[in-house]
Amino acid sequence: DLHLFARDAAEGLREGVLAAMRALVEVAEANRDLILPGYTHLQRAQPLLLSHHLLAHFEALKRDLTRLQAARAAAGVSPLGAAALGGTPHPVDPASTAAKLGMKPFSNSLDAVSERDFALDLLYACAVLGVHLSRLGEEWVLWSSSEFGFVTLDDAYSSGSSIMPQKKNPDAYELMRGKAGRLIGDLNALLVTLKGLPLGYSKDLQEDKEPLFDAVDAVLAMLAVLPEMLLTARFDGERMREAAGGFALATELADFLATQGVPFREAHLVVGRLVRRCEELGVSLEEVPREELAAAHPALADLPGVLLTPEGSIANKRSRRSTASASVASQLEEARRFLHSL
Repeated sequence: DLHLFARDAAEGLREGVLAAMRALVEVAEANRDLILPGYTHLQRAQPLLLSHHLLAHFEALKRDLTRLQAARAAAGVSPLGAAALGGTPHPVDPASTAAKLGMKPFSNSLDAVSERDFALDLLYACAVLGVHLSRLGEEWVLWSSSEFGFVTLDDAYSSGSSIMPQKKNPDAYELMRGKAGRLIGDLNALLVTLKGLPLGYSKDLQEDKEPLFDAVDAVLAMLAVLPEMLLTARFDGERMREAAGGFALATELADFLATQGVPFREAHLVVGRLVRRCEELGVSLEEVPREELAAAHPALADLPGVLLTPEGSIANKRSRRSTASASVASQLEEARRFLHSL
């Protein structure tokens, strides 16, 4: 029964992940030209297309599908006919009962009674999926804050405060973030239970069910609401684009110098000094006078002005699978084909 539960649960989780992936593609399509800052160290780094960012989460969920498929396959071994541990003198046919269940027969009766790898595989798939959902949730908690102001969540997936009338809290995304710890704990609980058990049945093995049921229920609950949470959100494209400008464009200057034959380590130093000069003048990179560019390095006198815009930065990306519009269009088409194939 536990094998059957794990097999069906993996399939149900897979459907939930696919629904979330379809929502990510739909939101990316609807907002494919919106620009936001990408971050490293939670500091503004370089401009990205929002669609490119959303498709990064799509790729993570695609890997989760692979793990869930592996967990489903691991659960597809029938232990029927193993008896207590050593088999039975009665004329049972494990291959026949396994075939009727759409499963494979076991190879060793003692292993069939003892192993719970299939439960661990599903718990691991749930834990990694939970981590991915937590990371997505953390971003949306930040994006919906007043400090970022990139997105407004639908009221259905938010709550008010107990005492502060103005509050609109991103509760659903916070719960996604919080449940990741619970899922990791469920996996750890069964690992610790199994680590000291000899082969054969021990009563400890009844502890395989509670963490497994808990993890599946938690992930199914998150996946049940995530697609609509994504689809009903409203983005502030102007706010995001503004945040993607300024010093987030500095790397474009360094890359331009590199194309002019300046060693990148030197270009990095030149642009760092230029950023400091902009701070002294109280201007952004978009506003820096041409003479200041030339003073920083003679090659910057020929800098195309379009590079000092978020749009120009994105268009300047030429590498495969980058955030450039043509590249993202190709990624979206590939994502649609992937979903259609399933």
